[in-house]
Amino acid sequence: MPDISLTMLVFLCLAAAAAGWVDAVVGGGGLLLLPAMLLGLPHVQAVQILGTNKAVAIVGTSGAAITYVRKAPVQVKTAVRIGLAALAGSMGGAFFAAGISSDVLRPVIMVVLLGVAAFVMLRPTFGTAPDADRRTVGRARMIAAIVLVGGGIGFYDGLFGPGTGTFLVLALTAVLHLDLVTASATAKIVNVCTNGGALAMFAYQGTVMWQLAALMAVFNLAGGMFGARMALRKGSEFVRGVLLVVVFSLVAKLAFDQWTA
Repeated sequence: MPDISLTMLVFLCLAAAAAGWVDAVVGGGGLLLLPAMLLGLPHVQAVQILGTNKAVAIVGTSGAAITYVRKAPVQVKTAVRIGLAALAGSMGGAFFAAGISSDVLRPVIMVVLLGVAAFVMLRPTFGTAPDADRRTVGRARMIAAIVLVGGGIGFYDGLFGPGTGTFLVLALTAVLHLDLVTASATAKIVNVCTNGGALAMFAYQGTVMWQLAALMAVFNLAGGMFGARMALRKGSEFVRGVLLVVVFSLVAKLAFDQWTA
């Protein structure tokens, strides 16, 4: 573990807890954790920060997923099918990541996120209740969920990363017509798989700071489980509000990164 002051260690642990909470509610915890680690560990290589972030995130996401499965109406079989595709996709994305410039991807992702925000704002009922006419998922819709949501977003997570959990929630809501709470619960299971695929690659490359990750993971787990319970208690309207905040925050961060690159 790198030499870190006690003050900075406390800061990183609190950032991990906050990221776990955000990730459990609607995804996008990396929006908080990655900048915090880059700020707190300026002399550490970026690839080590990315690898350590995945080691932290998979613990909090797993805790949130377990909390949701116990208390929310999650179709675990469906989530696992999509998750396996996401696992393969994330490993493929990580394999190709070295040859892709993030400067090219940032503007594209910003446009997509702004479109998502506009869609959610213009459709206040989006994700507040399941579509009564489409509760039974057909074969074609399930295949689309596995290929597009699992494989596509999993590949994006391995390739680039920011906002993966948010994209999963939105895509699951749109493709499978889930309410936002159920979509968030399902997304956690899928996100465990995407994190697992990327972490396996980082671990193979020896870029994970395991001691630091283990300490931060405890706080990330606590934040994730608390966030999941809050989302279940407050319902889809609460998740929708947090979703919009996270989307606009993610756009702002991507814009800042693009401006300062």
